[in-house]
Amino acid sequence: MASRPILRHISGHAGRTIPYSVAQKGLLVSVRWASQKASATPPLEADKTTHFGFETVAESLKESKVGAVFSSVASSYDTMNDLMSLGIHRLWKDYFVRSLNPGSKVTDSTSPEGWHILDIAGGTGDIAFRMLDHATTVNNDHTTRVTISDINADMLGEGKKRSLETPYGHGGRLDFLEANAEKLPMIESNSLDLYTVAFGIRNFTNKSAALHEAYRVLKPGGVFACLEFSKVNNRLFDEVYKRWSFGAIPLIGQLVAGDRESYQYLVESIERFPNQLEFRDMIEEAGFRVPGKGWEDLTGGIAAIHKGVKPIKR
Repeated sequence: MASRPILRHISGHAGRTIPYSVAQKGLLVSVRWASQKASATPPLEADKTTHFGFETVAESLKESKVGAVFSSVASSYDTMNDLMSLGIHRLWKDYFVRSLNPGSKVTDSTSPEGWHILDIAGGTGDIAFRMLDHATTVNNDHTTRVTISDINADMLGEGKKRSLETPYGHGGRLDFLEANAEKLPMIESNSLDLYTVAFGIRNFTNKSAALHEAYRVLKPGGVFACLEFSKVNNRLFDEVYKRWSFGAIPLIGQLVAGDRESYQYLVESIERFPNQLEFRDMIEEAGFRVPGKGWEDLTGGIAAIHKGVKPIKR
């Protein structure tokens, strides 16, 4: 067979033959060196995976896929939330803001500095406008400022357009920032009084990184507050809600917005989000102290409010 001479001898450059034992040792050294080099090479970021709804994707792809979803639904964002929450999201948002009581209480004899608030994934301004309304009308605070941050330019564009229909569009109390919540180097540490995120954190690629970044930018005593779809706590109600979510919402998305896939992802993202206890533990792991049990269920757990306070070091 032709393989025998190859196994016994390896020809040298000058026509010489190298004994098999020497060639074998050299080959083993080469294989061992290649193996060590491969094991020392760190895995590529693209090798890491995460979920996109029920689909498993590379982490590097999730951001663009989520971006495509929200670019698609930006102009019909309220309709989307109406479908996802059976229209109750507006009441949840009102209650969320009231529970935070944003703004410094101002009397005739005081004029304290207002709050500096960051509203993450706040593109269309739903939460930011409510917080400014509350600070102004309830606490007589005309200095509290809100920065609306979103990774999606289309969502921010929708928010800027809507802001022009409010008293805050040109008032100097509202800013817009296109940024990834997992990395906020443009925001100083210990600089914010309140960090809010409503119906957004479930779409983040690395939720833990975002929570740690929230902890960094908040002042000691500052509050992290999250309003998010969660886990229904009644089995019968849960079955009814899931039938609505998975059966009706994607179909209505197709009929109303011509976009079944985006709405399918949104209901799947709710299902994949950690339950109330798991998410509370993630908030604590980031360094926050949570009041009470750590969350408040809304409408039987369809949504929940989570809060954490950055400790004041003594």
